[in-house]
Amino acid sequence: MHTMWKGSISFGLVNIPIKLHTATEDKDIKLRTLHNKCHAPIKYEKICSVCEEEVKPEDIVKAYEYTKGKFVVLDQEELEKLRKENEEKAVEIIDFVKIEEIDPIYFDRSYYMSPNEGGGKAYSLLRKALQESQKVGLAKIIIRSKEQLAVIRVYENTLVMETIHYPDEVRKTGDVPNVPSEDKVTQKELDTAILLIDQLTSAFEPEKYTDEYRTALLELIESKRTGKETVTTAAKEAPSNVTDLMAALQASIDRTKPNKVMTSKKKAATKATKATKVPPKVKKEA
Repeated sequence: MHTMWKGSISFGLVNIPIKLHTATEDKDIKLRTLHNKCHAPIKYEKICSVCEEEVKPEDIVKAYEYTKGKFVVLDQEELEKLRKENEEKAVEIIDFVKIEEIDPIYFDRSYYMSPNEGGGKAYSLLRKALQESQKVGLAKIIIRSKEQLAVIRVYENTLVMETIHYPDEVRKTGDVPNVPSEDKVTQKELDTAILLIDQLTSAFEPEKYTDEYRTALLELIESKRTGKETVTTAAKEAPSNVTDLMAALQASIDRTKPNKVMTSKKKAATKATKATKVPPKVKKEA
């Protein structure tokens, strides 16, 4: 399993060297966008909004727009130094709370934690302590240049770190439009709804739930592939320096035609002049 972060977790005087591994994976089917004419993939280029030129990666800088059209440019070395200074710190568990007190709206990403070299015993200690106390740890960690609030808990005998949102990242429910302020339902309607909920209540078994859309899409793709309903990107025409021979010859002929006409006219005019010219009189001797 790929390691995406190395560091240490501490609580009190206990320090645990750990590795983080992504616990979930995105299984969305990625569809490419093609040009309908030739079935070639579409390229997306970075174009400057003023110069209207394509911008190379080495010419791009990061900046914060503090007001419309005004920026504070941040040097890549400054950002890297700031990130390293915070990432190299040991991640300290700052509080222990009951997980029931954290609403699911706060949860973001899940990461498995494994002990790094020499951290096996401390890892086991924290795992056992969390299980016995039925608590979870709250910590702060820098991941991908962002400080995250995180929950550390036990899942199937493995420590899991769940990044959670800060309170100011969760939008206020009062901003949601058209939410009824009062429940205008009758007791009979409520009793019927509760009865329906009771009938549909069961134990949570995640294995019985599948992504039906993804399955159907994969089946459609496979049926088209096996049925030879596929397309191939049209070959890009290579520029040729070879000019069509007949076209070149014709162009040469056309280019020399006016010269030939003028030359013929000049010759004809010269002949006419010579023919009409009166020969000089010869003086008779006495």
